[in-house]
Amino acid sequence: MSVQDRIALDRLGERTAMAAKILIVTGDAAESLEVLYPYQRLREEGYDVHIAAPARKKLQFVVHDFEPGFDTYTEKPGYTWPADLAFSEVDPGQYVALVIPGGRAPEYLRGDPELRKILKSFFDADKPVAQICHGPLLTAAIGSLAGRRVTAYPALEIDMQTAGATFQDAEAVVDGTLVSSRAWPDHSGWMREFLTVLRSKAPVT
Repeated sequence: MSVQDRIALDRLGERTAMAAKILIVTGDAAESLEVLYPYQRLREEGYDVHIAAPARKKLQFVVHDFEPGFDTYTEKPGYTWPADLAFSEVDPGQYVALVIPGGRAPEYLRGDPELRKILKSFFDADKPVAQICHGPLLTAAIGSLAGRRVTAYPALEIDMQTAGATFQDAEAVVDGTLVSSRAWPDHSGWMREFLTVLRSKAPVT
């Protein structure tokens, strides 16, 4: 094989890798497992996964769990992880799919104008989107849930209905290219359904 042929193959490989990039959008106080499980599972499948946040920095994730006597979950420090790029650096056209973890991050990120542009771009292009737990607060904020079937953390049922969605209390709900789930105990069902969509719409080649 000539040098030129090798360069051509290398460039083809680069284009293929670009065509198989998946973006995770998150920030501080995201639920540790809801970021890192899809990050590792999708990489295992062969996708190139990037994490975007308000800025390039080390993110502090959290762990939400239940304690006896508490009416809601408690929050403890979780893992730290570096963001690969800032929202302002994201070119949505380079990515085939989007993952939106939960935790507390979606609550304060939903007003971020750069993130809102990213989210809208994925929905406008009908690319696969996976959202979990409080992640649907982001997609609700841009009006992308109206008329759709979704699930989310059960306490968000009213928020989902207000956004015009039909809420279903299920492990995973698939509505076209949108795959939603309640929380990290549902990870296996969530990723199984999301990968089914991905293999159809944006397979690893």
